[in-house]
Formats: sequence, C-alpha cells, structure tokens
Amino acid sequence: MSDKIKFELEFVIQSSPQLLYQYLSTPSGLSEWFADNVNSRGEMFSFIWDGSEEEARLLKRKSDEFVKFAWEENDDDSYFEMKIIVDEITKDVSLFITDFAEEDEVDEAKMLWENQVSDLKHVLGSK
Repeated sequence: MSDKIKFELEFVIQSSPQLLYQYLSTPSGLSEWFADNVNSRGEMFSFIWDGSEEEARLLKRKSDEFVKFAWEENDDDSYFEMKIIVDEITKDVSLFITDFAEEDEVDEAKMLWENQVSDLKHVLGSK
C-alpha cells in the first residue's frame, strides 16, 4: 500500500459557526449532505451511501470549531477533519477540510469533497 497524500481544501460558507457545526458533528446534520444516512453509537459513526456502509471513529471535536474522524478500515494514521475558521476582520466563515487519499486518487477525492460541500451549501442556503 502506498502512502496516502494529505490534502486541504477551503470553502467559504455563509452560515454561523454554530449552525455549520451542527451539520458537521451530528448524524442528522451529516445525513443532510455528507451521506445518505448516518448513525452513531458513542464515538462510532456509520456512514451509508447507496447501501454500502463505512464506519468512522470520532477522534476529536470542539464545539463550533472542528470534528475529526478516522475511517475504521484504515490501518494508517489518516483521518478527515472539518474545521470552521472565522476571519477576525471580515467575520467570513470558512470550512477547512483536511483529508488523505492515495496519490492517484487525490483529484477524485477533492472533487468528491467539492460536490459534498456544494450539497452542504445548498442545505444551508449559502451561495
């Protein structure tokens, strides 16, 4: 297995950090945009897409700031993190995504995130 490449994406989201955090950290919020269905039992989250299920462990979270998950089937240190950054001057809210992908899948992974975040913006009524 080749080493995964870390990549980061930034999206400006017209939303309050508190509302955005609900869509990043709760099963009901995540199932609105990230997966077809999301269930959680404690730290374990089940993400369901088109009938296939992936398990992720919630590693860390800080209210209104970030959530960090690791896919259960990964045997490396990779994770995905969704961080909310508020510009001190403009008060613009940005969503920073940190994720990992195989070298030949980075572009595809970025495109997937762009599509998912586009759905999130639609749900939030953000442009």
